[in-house]
Amino acid sequence: MDLGIANKVALVSGSSAGIGLATAARLAAEGVHVWLNGRSPDRLEEAAASIRSSVESAKVDTVAADLGTAAGCRSLCERLPEVDILVNNVGIFEPKAFGEINDDDWLKMFNVNVMSGVRLTRHYLPAMRSAGWGRVIFVSSESAVQIPEEMIHYGMTKTAQLAVARGVAETTGKTGVTVNSVLVGPTRSEGVGVFVEELAKEKGITVEQMEQEFFSTARPTSLLGRFIEVEEVAAMIGYLCSTAASATNGAALRVDGGVVRSIL
Repeated sequence: MDLGIANKVALVSGSSAGIGLATAARLAAEGVHVWLNGRSPDRLEEAAASIRSSVESAKVDTVAADLGTAAGCRSLCERLPEVDILVNNVGIFEPKAFGEINDDDWLKMFNVNVMSGVRLTRHYLPAMRSAGWGRVIFVSSESAVQIPEEMIHYGMTKTAQLAVARGVAETTGKTGVTVNSVLVGPTRSEGVGVFVEELAKEKGITVEQMEQEFFSTARPTSLLGRFIEVEEVAAMIGYLCSTAASATNGAALRVDGGVVRSIL
């Protein structure tokens, strides 16, 4: 399917691995000039090389910056002043009992997961509006509507992303710019893979058994019954970036494997 976005410029934050990298590869395959972001220049170069090896004539550049800080966001925007597509994907998570989450934990989670997208969107949106076309996507989570007991601070940031995305969408009427969010379910990303491996080791079982236990106990409502692959999430994000998605604005679309048991 031709998404109609060849030669557009996209920034995908947090794209040295996982959903971000898969999204960048999906956009590069559509002829988009993709900018990868992460904190490690070496990992970014490895990620860029992986895209170039799989996508013929891929246009890929990298910009290292810590988007959990205002200074990091500012340095990125100075390096890359304008984009047509912004995918706010960078994020962190940390299982932790509520009583053990201190103020610094709350602020760090909020700065990385929420303020990074706020700062980047605030910078790039005016030029999109002036150009009469643009796409902004916030990569949220099903944890936004089903706050996980084991990481309430993470769930809070994912809910905040939905509010920010919808609110910003309200400012884009009749401009050709859309702002949407994606509620992602349990996904086989790099961080989740390590998390599951550690849990399996603690319990003395295999990773496969740990995955089965996870969906039996932690996410029993999953209709998929397995971890979502990053490419499956990237397919939805790719569509939202497309010209075909012009009538989708202010929406929160689910790629959650059916975990959320509600119609709306």
